[in-house]
Amino acid sequence: MPSWIRAVILPLSGLLLSLPAAADVKARSCSEVRQAYGAKGFSLADIPYQEIAGEHLRICPQEYTCCTTEMEDKLSQQSKLEFENLVEETSHFVRTTFVSRHKKFDEFFRELLENAEKSLNDMFVRTYGMLYMQNSEVFQDLFTELKRYYTGGNVNLEEMLNDFWARLLERMFQLINPQYHFSEDYLECVSKYTDQLKPFGDVPRKLKIQVTRAFIAARTFVQGLTVGREVANRVSKVSPTPGCIRALMKMLYCPYCRGLPTVRPCNNYCLNVMKGCLANQADLDTEWNLFIDAMLLVAERLEGPFNIESVMDPIDVKISEAIMNMQENSMQVSAKVFQGCGQPKPAPALRSARSAPENFNPRFRPYNPEERPTTAAGTSLDRLVTDIKEKLKLSKKVWSTLPYTICKDESVTAGTSNEEECWNGHSKARYLPEIMNDGLTNQINNPEVEVDITRPDTFIRQQIMALRVMTNKLKNAYNGNDVNFQDTSDESSGSGSGSGCMDDVCPTEFEFVTTEAPAVDPDRREEESSAAAAQGSYSLLSWSLVCMVLALQRLYR
Repeated sequence: MPSWIRAVILPLSGLLLSLPAAADVKARSCSEVRQAYGAKGFSLADIPYQEIAGEHLRICPQEYTCCTTEMEDKLSQQSKLEFENLVEETSHFVRTTFVSRHKKFDEFFRELLENAEKSLNDMFVRTYGMLYMQNSEVFQDLFTELKRYYTGGNVNLEEMLNDFWARLLERMFQLINPQYHFSEDYLECVSKYTDQLKPFGDVPRKLKIQVTRAFIAARTFVQGLTVGREVANRVSKVSPTPGCIRALMKMLYCPYCRGLPTVRPCNNYCLNVMKGCLANQADLDTEWNLFIDAMLLVAERLEGPFNIESVMDPIDVKISEAIMNMQENSMQVSAKVFQGCGQPKPAPALRSARSAPENFNPRFRPYNPEERPTTAAGTSLDRLVTDIKEKLKLSKKVWSTLPYTICKDESVTAGTSNEEECWNGHSKARYLPEIMNDGLTNQINNPEVEVDITRPDTFIRQQIMALRVMTNKLKNAYNGNDVNFQDTSDESSGSGSGSGCMDDVCPTEFEFVTTEAPAVDPDRREEESSAAAAQGSYSLLSWSLVCMVLALQRLYR
């Protein structure tokens, strides 16, 4: 080869050989990584400008890298923090559902009880006047015990209601027989006749069924919302294992170390990492779904036969009806009590048989609609239940679907439509391993996360047990039962007002009518028979007038 040709070719070959080296230098630049790393709020002091040997890396591939040891540690902590935030954000809906709805239901039930007590007090003060005010503690104690039961107190509703009617019978028996003095022992004997004589008609039996079932359902449902709230809050605060943190770092930030900060993880790769990290949470799903199903069943009871609003709203009318029944049957009740408990002693200062109504104002002023307490918490139970049922249905399978919800986030993965240009844990290419099934035991062969399937998370197991206990309570409440109440009646309370009144008309006021003890002298039987007939005519007239007034009252409510 001529020397002049050699002189031209050799420099050109050297130039050509140097071109790939220049391209390599450009490919190993860490400028994009520096920009992305700085955007995370980290200092750029430790970031190299060009790739360096990666033998020091503990998690990412030990090839040429843009990461120092300090960067890998910081990005590892960052991946842990972002994962915890992702789980919290993804479970935000279910957590806020239970938090907000628990608050609404609790406010509603508490206000409903307050309104019912106020309504009864206002009505009875206007209807019975001083006679009610002198005995108001009987009714106050009723509402105190109902509130105590609702807030979790150890109250047997059936026994409490039986005690209420027994105390009311004692007070009324004294009012309709003011000419006698009754000792404590005598009054205790009187109360024993409550079930046998049925002085209040069928109201106590019906009301007991309605109140017990409605309160059991209401209290248990709110307790269910409390348990759901606590479980959701606790489970959403994850504590990733060391194996999970390594997998998260490899998935989220090893692309930075490889100089590919804009390349996102493959969708299936993300799913395997999340299924491994959230394996225990997925195991919560079965019990959670059973819990949600039980909540939905009780919700249906709340808007149907166990509607506490339809029980408590007319409770003043129901109790007034019972009092009217007692007044109508006062002579028969007194006669049977005197027969069973003995002849009482006359009162020291014998009052007129008509002395009781002196303290009673027979005039009745119908309610102004504005005076009646407004709907509890500005809403109705039906609206609350309709809303919570929709939210509960959406919260089913929330824990087993967490990986899918997280991995479909565009800020996390490259999505399902970009399976070739995504990070697979080693390079920008398709992710080939199969997707694992849900739950702890299915992670035995998880290619991304080291999971010890022989050691279930004890914290998650505690939540599973809490849900199981609550689900059992809800099932009992659905059947009208709780720990202290076993209903033996086949009768279900109505879904309407539940008052048990014909044509929605119940007596709301009465005049206390005194009765005499059965005469011992047989010569007076005819006289007493005539008096009883006259008394019956008077009571019938009183009943007719009361029904007319009540019909007007119901119109004005």
